[in-house]
Amino acid sequence: MTGLAVTTHGLVHIYRSDGHDVAALSGIGIAIRPGELVGLLGPSGAGKSTLLQLCGGLIQPSAGRLRIGEHDVAKMSGPELDRMRASDVGIVIQGAGRNLVPYLTPEDNVRFAQRAAHAILPRRTRGAATEAADRTTGGTTDGTARGTAGRTAGGTAGRTAGGTAGRTAGGTAGDTAGGTASGRDLPAPRDVLALVGLADHARTPLGRLTPGQVQLAAVAVGIATFPGLLLADEPTSQLDHRARDEVVEAIRTVNAQTGMTVLLITHDPDVAAVLPRTITIRDGRIASEGRSGEEFAVVATDGSLPLPPHVADRLPPGTLLRVTITDGEVRLTPADDTEPTQ
Repeated sequence: MTGLAVTTHGLVHIYRSDGHDVAALSGIGIAIRPGELVGLLGPSGAGKSTLLQLCGGLIQPSAGRLRIGEHDVAKMSGPELDRMRASDVGIVIQGAGRNLVPYLTPEDNVRFAQRAAHAILPRRTRGAATEAADRTTGGTTDGTARGTAGRTAGGTAGRTAGGTAGRTAGGTAGDTAGGTASGRDLPAPRDVLALVGLADHARTPLGRLTPGQVQLAAVAVGIATFPGLLLADEPTSQLDHRARDEVVEAIRTVNAQTGMTVLLITHDPDVAAVLPRTITIRDGRIASEGRSGEEFAVVATDGSLPLPPHVADRLPPGTLLRVTITDGEVRLTPADDTEPTQ
């Protein structure tokens, strides 16, 4: 498997609220290499979930460019976005149960996610395992899976995923269950579960699993078709420390062993600390990046430079700064002899 690159330039998303336009994202520019594991950080309402939804093709950009691998997302139609999710993008939405069919075992959830995903692709791109998939999903017919792909695929019913028919499909959409699609062999459901450490509970009812194990099942559904990109919205929320660490380790294992690109949202500093790269969003803009434990400010495409909070707190809005470069070092010095302009 080859992970997918994620690149954005001047990405903007505007939505209406109480009759007003609100900019959730204002000119986001990022470049994530294939196979990277990246955490999205920032306060609630900063724009993290909006960015994740844009990357999954669940909402469209208002302006700017967004590419997922070879997909130019802003120019794609609804059916094209469905097929992108079918073959290339897996999504784990917040709340483990929303990714799962509650009356199915983890193994059957993974299998059903593969089936529902498979139903979305045009027939000419689908493999020859439809009959086998029907048998292994308890006799579910191809027509039934096609009709339920958007309602129950992986448990993300329209009522819990904004009615995005077929788009969330347990975080995946579009490959054959146990067969091939898009030139790629699909894993056996038990192999998917083994990758996240849940093989011993493949046939255990969800109601008998711990919260951490249920979340692992949700991650397994998200990677059921081995997509090139996994998007995970707070996959460790509401878990104790031990379960949290197990889920993070499972995601790191998926990334390391498959080469899958992973973009996840977290508010947990302990989770952020073990990620090789983090991107912090504030007020719809990139505020900083963390790499190998070190935090960096990021110069935006328009030349602006968001200051870290501990620096911004010392500089009232409108403060005049002298910018000097000495021996390659950039210095920002408040102009003490002037008053702020605001």
